[in-house]
Amino acid sequence: MYEERNDEIEIDLRELFYVLLSKIWIIILATALGLGIAAVYTTAFVKPVYSSTSWMYVLSKSTSITSLTDLQMGTSLTQDYQVFITSRPVIDQVIDELELDMSTNELISNITVENPTNSRFLKITVQNHDARMAKTIVDRISDVSKDQMGEIMETQGPNILDYGHIPETPTSPSLTKNAMIGAVLGFVLAAAIIIVIYLMNDAIQTTEDVEKYLGMNTLGLIPLEEGVSKRSTRGHDRDAARVHKQKRKDSKKKKA
Repeated sequence: MYEERNDEIEIDLRELFYVLLSKIWIIILATALGLGIAAVYTTAFVKPVYSSTSWMYVLSKSTSITSLTDLQMGTSLTQDYQVFITSRPVIDQVIDELELDMSTNELISNITVENPTNSRFLKITVQNHDARMAKTIVDRISDVSKDQMGEIMETQGPNILDYGHIPETPTSPSLTKNAMIGAVLGFVLAAAIIIVIYLMNDAIQTTEDVEKYLGMNTLGLIPLEEGVSKRSTRGHDRDAARVHKQKRKDSKKKKA
């Protein structure tokens, strides 16, 4: 009968740490390379996106702020207006008036309408690759939605508290964020490759490996001569084997 043995791989975290420490220059190089690639890609190939925001106030001049009913009505109207701003009639009119080269769904995907908690304010944000165009679009959406709300809902439209401004800096992409992500990916990838290579290497290199994997004690070591590398000793061994083989051939010829 054969005894079945389950081979278990023991991982020494301290040993892994020293392995990574011995290859620290590779890890640093991979980290710097990942950071540089991410920064260059973000700068050269990713178009910046600018955001412009306008604000609208739902309660009209004729609404009494002290009335609870009016406040509840204002909250309901805020939710209705939030849906109405991105409706097809409003967006299509904005596209026609500004002669935008984009579809209705494309423009809607670049619009964000938010209602801050417990308020009757609407925050309309438009994103575009052109900073000036982002302001133009958000201003036109505010005007068109205000006019159409008054006509369709037969009530006074909301008041525009503030129109959009031309953004000076892009909101995305973030060069710092992308560069840090690239650096982390480079670090993790380099460390993972080093660890995998270390775990896949089953060669016996030290006396500790002999005792650990073979369960045998070492009786002695044959040191290399000072200044002689392993490759050179291998070359000497090959030359010695060739000389020995040639001597055997010569002795056989003499005997014959």
